Amino acid sequence: MDKKLLTAAALVATLVATAAKKGDDPTLMTVAGKDVKLSEFEYLYKKNNSQQLQPQTLDEYVDMFVTYKLKVADAEAAGIDTTAAFIKEFSGYRDELARPYLRDAAVEDSIIAATYRNMQEEVDVSHVMVALERTPEKIAAKRAFLDSLRTEIVAGRADFAAVADQYSIDPAVQRNHGHMGYIVPNRYPYSFEEAAYATAVGEISPVIATPFGYHIVKVNNRRPARGTVLAQHILKLVPRDATPEAAAAKQAQMDSIYTLLKSGADFSDMASRESEDPGSARKGGMLPWFGPGEMVPEFETVAFSLANDSISKPFATSYGIHIIHRLDGRGVQPLEQARQEIMGAMARDDRGTMADRRRYEELRKMYNAQIVESTRNLVIDAIKANNGIDSAFVAKYAADNTPIVIAAGKAAPVSRLFEGMRRNKRRQALEPAIETFNHLVDNLLQSETLDHEKTQLENRYPDFRNLSNEYRDGMLLFEISNRNVWDRASQDKEGLQRFFQANRDRYKWDAPKYKGFVIYTDGDSINNAVKSFLAEKKPQADSVARELRAEFGRDVKIERVIVAKGENPVIDHVAFGGAIPALNGKWNSYVVYEGKLLDAPEEAADVRGQVTSDYQAELEKEWVKELRSKYKWKINNKILKRVK
Repeated sequence: MDKKLLTAAALVATLVATAAKKGDDPTLMTVAGKDVKLSEFEYLYKKNNSQQLQPQTLDEYVDMFVTYKLKVADAEAAGIDTTAAFIKEFSGYRDELARPYLRDAAVEDSIIAATYRNMQEEVDVSHVMVALERTPEKIAAKRAFLDSLRTEIVAGRADFAAVADQYSIDPAVQRNHGHMGYIVPNRYPYSFEEAAYATAVGEISPVIATPFGYHIVKVNNRRPARGTVLAQHILKLVPRDATPEAAAAKQAQMDSIYTLLKSGADFSDMASRESEDPGSARKGGMLPWFGPGEMVPEFETVAFSLANDSISKPFATSYGIHIIHRLDGRGVQPLEQARQEIMGAMARDDRGTMADRRRYEELRKMYNAQIVESTRNLVIDAIKANNGIDSAFVAKYAADNTPIVIAAGKAAPVSRLFEGMRRNKRRQALEPAIETFNHLVDNLLQSETLDHEKTQLENRYPDFRNLSNEYRDGMLLFEISNRNVWDRASQDKEGLQRFFQANRDRYKWDAPKYKGFVIYTDGDSINNAVKSFLAEKKPQADSVARELRAEFGRDVKIERVIVAKGENPVIDHVAFGGAIPALNGKWNSYVVYEGKLLDAPEEAADVRGQVTSDYQAELEKEWVKELRSKYKWKINNKILKRVK
């Protein structure tokens, strides 16, 4: 069953529409004591008919739906819904389905729109980066220091590049003096990109934080986005420690290659033979589509300056000497196509949590979720008195049931914070211990709030309830059908044989078939040994493969065949007067065992697939008959008339 029943966007789009129907969702039918709402039936009825070439009538679907619900009831009666495996799988799916309901779709759409607007431009930036700090006091001091540097630069008393050289911890500062060049969205932390795109040319951003440090960003220039380029290249590697003679030799090789290319040599063939970039050389020098910031600057400059279907002269980068063949170029993709790229970038940075955070804040107010500050302060005082957190401290508070957070009137105790810390025997010093504790408190408040909201989704959103029920019932239906029909039919050999005997007239062949075993060997020696073994042991059909494998291991290959003329060259020769088969490779000899020609199948195994399918249909029919006598159901025909 496909767990991706609806995309997140489609789910969120249904919220407003379905909320209005919440108060008008009567019970359409009761099956085995469980009510079925009108919305659930309509949802499945419309979905079923949209997927059928020949839509069912309402009466036909009602009959099928009742049977479906009776099977689900039988699965519940068998306790399938209480097994650990079922609960784990269904809980995982339900959590996935709940995700769109726990984020603010408007915030997400706003971020996507803003990012796409930024994608229309490239921004030339420089930056200064200083190290992150952990404690509030040190964070404030570091930010104030960086802000003071900004003030000096803005006032004209300091040069940006000189400040970067002296204070920036970015390793690239040694070669670029803080100048990063042109950047595009979705390549850097969101806060950095936002600062770059929000700052005017010639100005410097306020101090910002990223996962890598604190920054000030200077915007040097802007230009329209150049899009992406498709190209192939040839590379001759030139190590940094190469001698002038070695570098000159590489240059001479590339000059010769360039001359051949200009004379009409095939670029892909030349790249495959001559390029020292192993990744692209295997593909004729082909590179994936790339945009600004994805290649070294020299390579990017040449690639974007070329016209389509033109070849560059040899040029150098830090890797060596290149020749580029530009194949195509394209501008920024339409939003519909760029959306996945933006969503992927959002998942990698703090934008991915902004829509979640906004929804959490709304739910926190709705459920009056709050931290019990008196309890938090008591624990912090205890951490201070203990000068940190150690195993004895964890053991003590892992048994403390004092409420620490409350959401929707339900309290969660202090013990919840320390349960997961029992395995960690290392002592935490005072400052990181308090930081860890506060982080755990915030996380507990959030999880309690969101967990409560998850329990309300079925009641608040009919679409969620219907999708959740569909998946749950589908899981139950699959398992109970497997037990009563599918697995039972395939494993019940005696039942299959009885069914075959009772219905032999159904199973006929258009032409005779040969039934037996073909044992392939790798030469006369093993072949003769197999013949002697079969003549002496005379194994039964159901044990032939097992006994041969036990005796000869991998020196034989065993095939059970039921084939007509023209379907197997060995049997064509043995049974139908065909030519001696030409066997090549390892299996060049054979022995035929227990072979006979049949005009019609003699047992269920001879037509196993067809008999199994028919037997399954018979078991299904008997099962449905049993269900309809075992359980009761009732349909409200007045409500049924409302089905559209």
